[in-house]
Amino acid sequence: MESPRIIAGVTRVVRDVGIAEELAQDALVAALEQWPRDGVPDNPGAWLMAIARRRAVDLVRRRENYARKLAEIGRDLSETAPPEEPADPEDIDDDLLRLVFTTCHPVLSAEARTALTLRLLGGLTTPEIARAFLVPEATVAQRIVRAKRTLATKNIAFEVPYGPDREARLGSVLDVIYLIFNEGYAATAGDDWLRPSLCEDALRLARLLSALMPKEPEVHGLAALLEFQASRTAARTGPGGEPVLLRDQNRSRWNRMLIARGIKALGRAEATVTGAPGPYVLQATIAACHAHAYSYEETDWPAIATLYALLAARAPSPVVELNRAVAVSMAQGPAPALEIVDALTKEPALLDYHLLPSVRGDLLARLGRTTEARAEFERAAALTRNERERELLLARARECGP
Repeated sequence: MESPRIIAGVTRVVRDVGIAEELAQDALVAALEQWPRDGVPDNPGAWLMAIARRRAVDLVRRRENYARKLAEIGRDLSETAPPEEPADPEDIDDDLLRLVFTTCHPVLSAEARTALTLRLLGGLTTPEIARAFLVPEATVAQRIVRAKRTLATKNIAFEVPYGPDREARLGSVLDVIYLIFNEGYAATAGDDWLRPSLCEDALRLARLLSALMPKEPEVHGLAALLEFQASRTAARTGPGGEPVLLRDQNRSRWNRMLIARGIKALGRAEATVTGAPGPYVLQATIAACHAHAYSYEETDWPAIATLYALLAARAPSPVVELNRAVAVSMAQGPAPALEIVDALTKEPALLDYHLLPSVRGDLLARLGRTTEARAEFERAAALTRNERERELLLARARECGP
């Protein structure tokens, strides 16, 4: 629980997230040695922070360039023992924010950002990250080591950027958290449709970021979006773990507490928006439309189609257009939606995207073109790497007849 704060606080001293992580682990070892003998302190987090900071100061002093580093750190760290309590809780929050922006720096690849964020901020071990993304442990370990090395060799500042740099970096931070959530919400590969632990980690990170950046509407928008999406988790799988599509879900199983949290977060986003809403605020507004509907048919599909059109203008993407087609099919019928989907079939980014033939198959089936629909569902099944999803698509193909 305290690990991200300790790593963040120590990184401010040593300017290296890899070394900071090791010092945080050293502090934990010290606690395991001393607490059974001396008792658990009244404020365990402050004790751990003090030990980690003390060892960070000792490390800096041992370096050949300790004088230069000591000048950067400041006079308050020139004494042997740092204060037992964090000087100011606000400083700790600032350090956490710096750590978020550091682990999600654009200089790192998307895979490295995700692994490092889960490691340092999510508290996951290397084997846990490997299991979550179905990759070898050695691959994850290499990504984390290389990410730390890249941050150190490129001398990436441990800071929260401002102005245009902040806006550009914030998008990377939000994208990493959303990527983690999506991998848990609809797993890319493997035997399981859901990986709830990844959703929980992403939701925790989104809530943390929302508390640290209360004036950023897109941060609240992402938090709201994840709250709404997470509220459906219990209804998204059947008794055997098979996927249950949105239209077939038992909405009484949706988590009303998470929906209420989503509504509150969306309210904060709307209260801080100046000008046109950003992509995450728009997506959260779409998710709110689903949350407010008592059934799939009663959903305000025209409003959702309009919101997707705004999203497509704000953040153009073939995937957004595909989602817009689904909304259009419910608001205006499958025929106009099929025109949108057919226009996407030549998009290079969607050539191997299994949801394109899946959506097209659904539209064709609704139009009575069952033979074509079956072929589309079979093609979608061949493209997906998730076993549960493949079973669902093949079942849809069988429903279309021989």
